[in-house]
Amino acid sequence: MHFKWLHISSLLYTFLSLLNMKKFILLFIFFGCENEIQLIPNIKNQIIIPKKYYVKKTNNSIEIDGKDDESDWKLAELSEDFIDIEGVKKPYQKTNFKMLWDDQFLYIHATLKEKHVWGDIKERDMVIYHNNDFEVFIDPDGDTYNYGEIEINALGTEWDLFLDKPYRLGGKANSKWDIEGLKSSVHINGSINNFNDIDQDWNVEIAIPLKEISFLKKEDQNTPSHGDIWRVNFSRVQWEFQVEDGKYQRRKNNNGKLYPENNWVWSNQGKINMHIPENWGFVIFTENNHTLDDIDKKLFDVDVKQTAYALFREVMFGNLNYLRELSPGSEIKFESINFNEKELISSFKKTKKDFEIEVRLKENFKRSYLIKQNGILQKNEF
Repeated sequence: MHFKWLHISSLLYTFLSLLNMKKFILLFIFFGCENEIQLIPNIKNQIIIPKKYYVKKTNNSIEIDGKDDESDWKLAELSEDFIDIEGVKKPYQKTNFKMLWDDQFLYIHATLKEKHVWGDIKERDMVIYHNNDFEVFIDPDGDTYNYGEIEINALGTEWDLFLDKPYRLGGKANSKWDIEGLKSSVHINGSINNFNDIDQDWNVEIAIPLKEISFLKKEDQNTPSHGDIWRVNFSRVQWEFQVEDGKYQRRKNNNGKLYPENNWVWSNQGKINMHIPENWGFVIFTENNHTLDDIDKKLFDVDVKQTAYALFREVMFGNLNYLRELSPGSEIKFESINFNEKELISSFKKTKKDFEIEVRLKENFKRSYLIKQNGILQKNEF
């Protein structure tokens, strides 16, 4: 058979339907007798390009009191307004953060606009997001494994936890993990748990000890220096509320079920799940007496890497999951993906262990990125 272009036949469509593929549009291209198959994966909306934040170094002391009245805080870059976690809806209350660092700590100050500041969880390491809270996610080496999470409510109650890998890959949260030397404080412009007034905001200030967090890195466990890049994201959980017996509570519908919480984030996650570490933002450590010339070079191939991650998610958990049922040695070439004015070449190979996906720029034959079923990205240079 010598078909140049061939759309899905009715027989093939029936076969794919049995594989739960009705909602996934594929185009098969056959070349000569080799019957080489190319698939067009519908992943453009799943390729997330994370935001960047350049954190300045300070040589002055920062008091952790929930306020940002030190002069260095005035020089710190204020983040963009938080967005909805799916990148669609606009939050109805603003959230911003700024960061500084020194040789000991990564400092974070966040302002959460809020008309009704409330909270009732007072015990450490409880499930803080059952209150309105502010959350920090940190992966120092950016491999999506071994990362930390910090949650704080308006009462200043902390929950720090560790994950060896994302939940999607079987990761389990370890709440017994404590960040030694962690400092935090909350400052409220208004009152707390008083439904008779209107508040302005609540502010969270955190000092994260760099030495302790650097132990999460697999290899180089040194504290950061100029030009180092960590993967970080921030989340704000915001519940609808009601007042019962003079107390704030999470709002319930007529059936007694809680209304779903709002999730507002700094860098777009693409779906309601903070535990997609590859979509967290880039935090770049900088010093005043150094140039920024070489930093952007460290962020090369972001489009390629994020495309590899998107394909990984689609094969591992999405509409391309059926490819994992192919025989070992089977190879599938994906139709080229045009993204951000770049053409990306990618392929799937079924292995004895599971699978591997390779992605590269069309014009670059010297470097590609490989991702396997464990979700860890590897760079190949030829």
